[in-house]
Formats: sequence, C-alpha cells, structure tokens
Amino acid sequence: MANHIAYQGEPGANSHIACNEAYPRLTPLPCRTFEDCFTAVEKGEAELAMIPVENTIAGRVGDIHYLLPTTNLQIVAEHYLPIRFQLMALPGVKLDEIRKARSHIMGLGQCRNFLKAHNIEPVTAADTAGAAREVAEAGNRAVAAIAPRLAAKVYGLDILAEDIEDAAHNTTRFIIMSRTAKDIEAGQGPAKTAFLFEVRNIPAALYKVMGGFATNGINMTKLESYQIGGSFTATQFYAEIEGHPDERPVQIALEELGFFSQSLKILGVFPAKPMAGL
Repeated sequence: MANHIAYQGEPGANSHIACNEAYPRLTPLPCRTFEDCFTAVEKGEAELAMIPVENTIAGRVGDIHYLLPTTNLQIVAEHYLPIRFQLMALPGVKLDEIRKARSHIMGLGQCRNFLKAHNIEPVTAADTAGAAREVAEAGNRAVAAIAPRLAAKVYGLDILAEDIEDAAHNTTRFIIMSRTAKDIEAGQGPAKTAFLFEVRNIPAALYKVMGGFATNGINMTKLESYQIGGSFTATQFYAEIEGHPDERPVQIALEELGFFSQSLKILGVFPAKPMAGL
C-alpha cells in the first residue's frame, strides 16, 4: 500500500480534498484518528500522511502538536487548503427546518456567525465528513451537517447554504509526513526547517535562544511550547523557521540554540509553499 496517503477522517473530509489536490497519484487512505495516520506511515501501509496543523480562524490543531514530539516521521512538505463549508441535509429539506448542525469542532468554530444568525444549535461530531454520513443515515429532517462540498456528493445530501465559513481567508495549513526525509539542497528555493528543542532551566534561556535567530536574520514562523515530564519547569518547544540548515545564518543560529538547550531534533527540511491567492 505504498501508493497510499493517510488522512484523519472519512471520505469527503477537507483532509481528503487536500490529499487529492497535493498528491493526485496517491490513493487517499481514511484513518479514524491522527495516531492511526502516523501508524499507517510507520508500518508502511501508506507512503505519506496529510496532517492539518493550523487554521487561520480556529487556530492550531491541538492534538497534532502533542503528537509531533513523539514521532520519528519527517515533515517533507506543506500544503495550504482554502476551507469552504456547506450546510447540507437530507434531500428536499429546507433551511428553515434545520434546528441542529453537526460537524467537527473546528468546522463549527469556523461557522459561528452563520449558526447564530439562523438560530441553529451546533453539535460536535468526530469529523466533518463523518457528520454528513451520520445525517444521511439518521434520516432526521431537523439535523444538518457542516462539511465540504465533496461530502454532499459522497453521502447524497442537498446543499442548503454555500460557503458559510465566517471569513473568506479561512485556510488550513497541512504538513505532509513521511518515514524518510526529503533531500532538498540549500539554494534550490525557499525552504523551512522544523525542529524540537528543550531549553536549559536557566534564567532567560528562551530569550537567548530567540536572540540567535534574530541577530542572524532568521524568521521564525512558528513556536509551540509543551510541558514535559509532569513538570512546570521542563519545557519543550516545536519551532519552524524560514531557511535551510546548510545556509550559514541558519547554522550559526542553531549553534547558538545549542548553547542554551538540552536537546535539538530536526523534524524536517521542506520547500516553503506560498499561500497562493490569499
């Protein structure tokens, strides 16, 4: 099954759409959880995993950021997907019949204004496309699903309202994970480097780490913190920077990081992809 790409969710989910867009040669492999996606790649059941990490409206996908420090997979690419949500229900149902809408918590969070305006109660489901399947199976005319357009086609539902997300710039960023690192060389184009590090328990350690990137002109695009070992004093960070480890400014910044950190693990060096049209 090396020609598969794993994603969390059911057929018709946004992650399914992202797989089709970014890797049309691979067969999407739906997984129940994000852990299952990672496991599918680790066991060779899939070549890649399409993993959402953050959304411009709803923020970070928390589950993923707690999995990244535990994986041996490598980040080999990123993908940006504009998110368009549709309200869908059983065939023949009208919008004014809808009393509840099911969706993933991220989907509900991205459509708050529409739900409030139509006095529709949000109901959390495990997945956007799964919510569409549940609506199709339950047969309740008062319950709709908020899901991508593809889900309506997959589960035979009617779209009652189109593009109901709160903002036109609504976009989800995905990272693509693989068992092996992707060989990209410095100077071949804009690159990003993702890594984990743990600061030493000394005053201003994080400040000094950040200073190394600032003085060398390295833009840090992401920084997430984790408490580790059941302690409030031991902190691990996940970071992404613009640049390649073979570029001299990045080398110097990482060397300075080493002076004030207890560990450093590179999670991937991959091409930086612009958010086209956004």
